Amino acid sequence: MKSLVLRAIRLYQATGVIDNPIRKMFVSGVSVCRFQPTCSEYAYAAVEKYGVLKGTIKGIARIARCHPWSKGGYDPLV
Repeated sequence: MKSLVLRAIRLYQATGVIDNPIRKMFVSGVSVCRFQPTCSEYAYAAVEKYGVLKGTIKGIARIARCHPWSKGGYDPLV
């Protein structure tokens, strides 16, 4: 199950579903994720470190914090 979730995240990253060049043309080149590492990198690391359940919860919590009014910045996995 863990490898399936990790592959799904990698597929999402490879296809650039949200943060792709076409979208950037309409959003003046600004990256979608305000955090470093990106939300998908964070979710991948969380699932790798904590397992599917806890890692997914941490990933979802991070994505919920990523919005236009968020300050963003460096937010490592703890």
